[in-house]
Amino acid sequence: MSHATRVRQEIQRFLAIEPVQVAELELDDGGALRPGPGSPPVTHGEVFLLVRRGGRPVATLLGRVPEGADPRAVLTALARRHVGAGPEAVPTAVTVPFTSVVIATRERADRLAHALDSMLAQDHPDFEIVVVDNAPVTDATRLLVERKYAERVRYVTEPVPGLAVAHNTGLAAARGDVVAFTDDDVVADPHWLTELTAPFAADPGLGCATGLILPARLRTPAQVLLESHGGFAKGFTPRTYDPAGPPADEPLFPFTAGRFGSGANMAFRTGVLRAVGGFDPATGAGTLARGGDDLYGFVRVLAHGHRLHYTPRALVWHHHRETWQDLETQAYGYGAGLTAYLTAILVNRPALLPAFLARLPRGLAHARTLTAVRDAEGPNGAAGLPGGHDDRGHPWPRRLSRLQRKGMVYGPVGYLRARRAMRAASRGSVLSEVSGGGR
Repeated sequence: MSHATRVRQEIQRFLAIEPVQVAELELDDGGALRPGPGSPPVTHGEVFLLVRRGGRPVATLLGRVPEGADPRAVLTALARRHVGAGPEAVPTAVTVPFTSVVIATRERADRLAHALDSMLAQDHPDFEIVVVDNAPVTDATRLLVERKYAERVRYVTEPVPGLAVAHNTGLAAARGDVVAFTDDDVVADPHWLTELTAPFAADPGLGCATGLILPARLRTPAQVLLESHGGFAKGFTPRTYDPAGPPADEPLFPFTAGRFGSGANMAFRTGVLRAVGGFDPATGAGTLARGGDDLYGFVRVLAHGHRLHYTPRALVWHHHRETWQDLETQAYGYGAGLTAYLTAILVNRPALLPAFLARLPRGLAHARTLTAVRDAEGPNGAAGLPGGHDDRGHPWPRRLSRLQRKGMVYGPVGYLRARRAMRAASRGSVLSEVSGGGR
C-alpha cells in the first residue's frame, strides 16, 4: 500500500469520527447538569462528562445517553457508579497572593473576549490582568481592550513574534507576587485563579503551579482525536514535584516536563521566574523552535531547587483546534517543542548534561510510546472516543505519529536557528539605534 493511499484512508477514518458532547455534573447539588463552555444543552449520544463534588473537579467519564432518556438521570447514575456519593465537600477559606494574569495573544480578538470575560468572573480577591499583543498586524486586540475592558485590563505590545518573548514581556509588566499564564482560547472556571495560586501561600518553597485543562467542546473529528490522544489533562490527583526528593515513579525526572502541566494553565512565583531568567525567547509558538517554552520554564524552576505543584482544582476549558491540517501542525509542533526545550535546557544549563545523558535511553523509549501508531479502533470498539488523561490505547494515525517524530528530529535544529535569528535581530536593532542616534 502506498504512503498516499494510507494517508487517504487515515483521513477517511478521521472524517468518520462522530462529535462528542461536553458537559459537567455537580454530584453535591442534586445532580445539576450543565453543558461545557460553548456547547449546546446535552441530548442523546456520547458525552464527555466532568464530575464535580462541592464545585471541585474529581473525575471525567465517557457516557452514552440513549435516545429519549433523561440526560441528567443517566449521567448522574453513571457518575455515582464510578465516583460514589461520599460526603459533601466543605468549602474552606484559603489565603491567596496578589496575582498578575498574563494572556499573550495575536489577532484573535473574538476568542480573547471570551477568555477575558471568564477572567473577570474569578473569585480571587486580588489580581490584575495583562494582555500582551504579540506582533500585531491590526488594531483589533487593542481596540477590544480599550473599548470593553480598559478599566480592568492592562494592554501592552510586544513587536517581536514568539510566545516566550510575549510571556517575558508580561512577566516584566507583572506587579503581582505570583504571575499566572493562560491562553486566549480558554474559558477559566470561576475558581481557577484562587485554586492555582493558593499553593504558593501554603508552601514558601513552591516555584510553580499547574492545573487541569479540559476540552471546551468536541464537535469536530480533530478535537475528538486530540482528546483521545490524551489531550492536556494530567489527572485528578494533586502532586508536588520536589527536586530534593525526585519521585521514584518518574525515572526521567525532571526532563519529562510534559507530565507537569501545560502553558495554558500555569503560574510562577514572580521573583523565582525572574531569577531563572524567564522563558527562553528562542522557544515557543511563533519561533523556528515551534514550542517548548512552558516546559523550559518548568525545568528551569525545578533545576534551581524550587518545587512544582499540580492541582486538578484549578480548571480551564480549552478550545482544541478543529481541522486535520490543524492536527498535522500540532503534531509536528509537539515533537519539535519537546526536543527544542531539551536543547534549550542543555544550552543554558550545561551542568544538567550528565543527568540528561543518564536518562537518555529511557527517554527514547518514552518518546516512542508517546508517538506510537495506534489502530483506528480503541478499547471495547470505541473508535475515536476520548480516553483517560494518560490512556494511550485510543487512535493515533500513522501520519500524525510520523509528523511528531519528524518534529522531534527537527527540534534541536529549530531551536538553534531560532536562537541565531534572535541574536541577529538584536544586533540589527542595536545597529539601527546607533545609526539613528548619529544622525
